[in-house]
Amino acid sequence: MTAPDGYEVPLHRSLVDPITIAGLPRSAAFVLWTGTAALVLGGHQLWILPVGLVLHVAGVAAAKHDPYFFDVFLRAVKTRHRLLP
Repeated sequence: MTAPDGYEVPLHRSLVDPITIAGLPRSAAFVLWTGTAALVLGGHQLWILPVGLVLHVAGVAAAKHDPYFFDVFLRAVKTRHRLLP
């Protein structure tokens, strides 16, 4: 069934897709790379850089499968894990 004339509004893709940085949602990318940069530059722990890259690739794979994976994950972590009687 088609809508009558005047009731269709074209939406640009950028209005419905989440904002990503190199395929990873923006908030997850900021948290991951801020922590990685702090440990690599401040703590002189160079072995953290490959770990950060692997976590980034894993996050991109999860975001490709479900664009709202990290939103659902955060909501699941914040909920109480007990049943009320």
